[in-house]
Amino acid sequence: MKRYKIGVVPGDGIGPDVVAEGVKVLREVERQLEGVQFELDEFEVGAAQYLRTGEAISGQTFQALKNQRAILLGAIGLPAVRLPNGTEIAPQVDLREQLDLYCGVRPVYLYHERHSPLKRYSKGEIDFVIFRENTEGLFSSRLQPHDANAQTVTDSLKVTRKASERIFRAAFNAATGRRGMVTLVDKANVLPSMAFFRQIFDEIAEEFPGVRTEKIYADAATVYLLQRPHTFDVMVTENFIGDVLSDLASALVGGMGMS
Repeated sequence: MKRYKIGVVPGDGIGPDVVAEGVKVLREVERQLEGVQFELDEFEVGAAQYLRTGEAISGQTFQALKNQRAILLGAIGLPAVRLPNGTEIAPQVDLREQLDLYCGVRPVYLYHERHSPLKRYSKGEIDFVIFRENTEGLFSSRLQPHDANAQTVTDSLKVTRKASERIFRAAFNAATGRRGMVTLVDKANVLPSMAFFRQIFDEIAEEFPGVRTEKIYADAATVYLLQRPHTFDVMVTENFIGDVLSDLASALVGGMGMS
């Protein structure tokens, strides 16, 4: 019998309802697999936990989750529950960074024409994947302290060669099994960090001569996602840009619930 430890984090708001359905699916998969057992352990993480204890995720819980084979994670955070610096709690971001879960894979597929606000598309005509770098980018400075009375607060956008190379390789490898096209989304026209990001993209592209590429700016990407979503295959981008574009993309195929 192969046993797989899976941490279950129901989270806040609609999270517990969604995760409960996910658990049902896992149990059905388990039932149909021979010699496989899922060991599900539930953990308290999120806004409710923060209100009770002052910690959204305890050190003990983090260590326990670190030892799981996988984590089934529900929605975490509530708009009214905020840290002293004014931001919402985001232990899911801490988990990504501390466990080095760098590859945010966001599939976008239209299952039925009625799911999309773009009425000219039929099932399967919108079919692409967003690869979002999950460990740095604009989110990297979010834990820096600042004075509540400060007149200026600055966030920095972090781009490293290591993180860029691995997210680009993941995107190119995915494209080789799809339609063979990778689109880089950045702001290389104004941000030096994004110009560096693009430079590394071009270097990694040389390792995959059979994959076509295009490069577009983030603002243009919002236009093209509405005008021609059917032309995209694999998109790859920075953390914050990927956060925004994946939500927009989900609306094309029925909303965040479908994603």
